[in-house]
Amino acid sequence: MKRLRFFPLIVLSLLIYSCTSQLNKNLFIRLNQVGFLPDDYKTAIILSKTPFEEKFFRIKNVANDEEVFIDSINKLSHKLNSEIKYSAIIDFTSLKTKGEYFIEYQDVKSYPFRIDDSLYNPIRDSISLFFKVQRCGPTNPLMHKVCHIQDATKVVGYSDSSAIDLTGGWHDAGDYIKFVYTTAFTTYMLLFSYEFDPDKFSFDLDNDSVPDILQEAKVGLDFLLRCNFSENAFITQVQDDRDHKVGWRMPENDTLTFDRPAFVKMNKSQIGIYSAALAIASRIWKERFLDSAFGNKCLNTSERIFRLRNEVTDYKDDEKYYNQNEFNSKLALGAFELYKSTNDKNYLSIALDYGKNITENNWWSWGDFNALVFYKLAEFDNQFVEKLNNILSFYKSYSDSNLFSLAHQYNWGTTHSIAGVVLSSILYKKLTGSKSFDNLAVLNRDFILGRNPWGKSFISGIGKNFPRKIHHQIAFFNNGYIPGAMVSGPVPDSLFKNYSFTIPSDKLSEFSDSSIYSDEFDNYLTNEPTISSNATALFIFGYYSK
Repeated sequence: MKRLRFFPLIVLSLLIYSCTSQLNKNLFIRLNQVGFLPDDYKTAIILSKTPFEEKFFRIKNVANDEEVFIDSINKLSHKLNSEIKYSAIIDFTSLKTKGEYFIEYQDVKSYPFRIDDSLYNPIRDSISLFFKVQRCGPTNPLMHKVCHIQDATKVVGYSDSSAIDLTGGWHDAGDYIKFVYTTAFTTYMLLFSYEFDPDKFSFDLDNDSVPDILQEAKVGLDFLLRCNFSENAFITQVQDDRDHKVGWRMPENDTLTFDRPAFVKMNKSQIGIYSAALAIASRIWKERFLDSAFGNKCLNTSERIFRLRNEVTDYKDDEKYYNQNEFNSKLALGAFELYKSTNDKNYLSIALDYGKNITENNWWSWGDFNALVFYKLAEFDNQFVEKLNNILSFYKSYSDSNLFSLAHQYNWGTTHSIAGVVLSSILYKKLTGSKSFDNLAVLNRDFILGRNPWGKSFISGIGKNFPRKIHHQIAFFNNGYIPGAMVSGPVPDSLFKNYSFTIPSDKLSEFSDSSIYSDEFDNYLTNEPTISSNATALFIFGYYSK
C-alpha cells in the first residue's frame, strides 16, 4: 500500500490547479503540464477566439509570483476550428533554472509546470504500477484480488481440448482477455528497455534488489512459457468476445471465471515476437541473475517455436482484435534476438533476409514497430539507418505542418503511435549520435502530457488535467482512476461516428476540429489503456527520467 501514497498529491495538485485555472473563456494556454528538463526545447501554444491584444507573455515563479522570463508571442496562421481562429507559439527554451512556474498572458494563467532533471521519475514509476493492476492470476496484483485461477477451462483449435494451466500474465486492456501477441510485445518492450539502458531501468521501488521492470517482465515470461503447451503449438488467446458483453465487474467477480477457453491460432507474426521475447530474456536472466536454468528454458523454447515459422502457411492473423498481415519485421526481430543470444550467424543471416522485405511504414503500434527492428539490424547493415531516418523525416515533415506538431494524423491509438515517434527518435540518436529529431521527440512527448487542443494529459494521475473516466473495469470501481494508465487518445471524428458513439457535447468538444477526444467510461476508442501502449510509454518516460 505504500505505493498508493501519491493520492494526496493528486488532491493537492487539484487545489493548485484551482488557484491558477484559466478563467478567460476565450483564451487558452496549452503546454506540457508536468514540465521540462533544463535543456529541453520548451514551448507552449496559445489559442484564442478573439485577436491577440498583447505582444508579450510572462513566466512567473509559483512560490512568490516573481517574473522570471518575458518574451513576445509568435502568431501563427493556423486556426483550430471555426470558433477558435487565432493561435500563437511561445518559446522559453532559454529558461533553464530549476523551479515551479506558470505562464501568464492577457491575465490568463497556465497550469503550473516544473523545470527539473528528475521530474519524469514519478511518471515512470506510475506507469510501472499500471502493469501490476493488469496482473492476472496468483501474481500479487494491485487494486484487485487474485483472479482467473481456473484459466483455461478448455483448448479450442487443437486435438487436446482438456483444461490446461494458463494462469498469470496480464489482462490486455480494460477487459479481461489475454492475448499472447500483445503479452509477447509488452514483455519484449520491458526487456528491451532494460537492455537499452540498464542504469535508467534498474529502478527498484519495492527495494527488493530486483529491477522492477524485470520483475514485471517475469510475469509475462511465465505466462508465455505456459502457453507453449505442446512441442509444435502455443496458445494465442485466453477468453473470447463474451468478456465484453457481461458488464462491469471486478476480475475476482468475473461471472465467466469457469468458462474461459484458450485458442490455438498461430501465425508467423506471433511466432516472431514470441521468439524474440524469450530470446532476449534468456541472455538477461543468464547475465543479470546468473540463472542458466531459466535462461536456457527461455532460449530452448524460443528456438523450438521459431523453427515452426515455415510450417505455418496462413500467416494472416484472424484475431478479431489484433489483425495483421505483415510478418517480416517480427520474424526478423525473433531471428536477431536468437543470434544475439546464441551467436549463431545463421540466425543473423535469416534476420537480415527478412529485414530486406520490411517496408518503411510511418506508424507505431503493437503490430507496427519496424523502426525498432531497423535500429537492431543497423548494427550489421547501414541501409537500416537510412530506413529509420526516412521514417523520422516523414514524421518531422508532418509535425512541421500542423499547429500542435503532431507527427502524424489521428487514428485509433494516437497516443501509442506518437509515443512510438518519441521512441524512434531516441533510438536514432543512440544509433547515430545525431540530435536532428530531438525537438520532434519533445513536442510529441509534450502532446501526450497536455500540449494538445484539449489541454489534457492522457496519462491517469499525471499533470493537472487528466482522464477521470477511464474505460477500464477496475477504474470503473475506483472513481475512474488507476495509476499510470495512458489512454488511447483522440481519434478522427469519422472513426468515432463509424462506431456509433454519440458525438460528445461536453466542454472538450469545443476544442475539436476533425478529431474527437471523449472522457467517458464507455468510450473504448479514446479512453482505454492497453499493456502494449503502456510498455512503449514506460520506455520513453524511463528514458527521460534521471
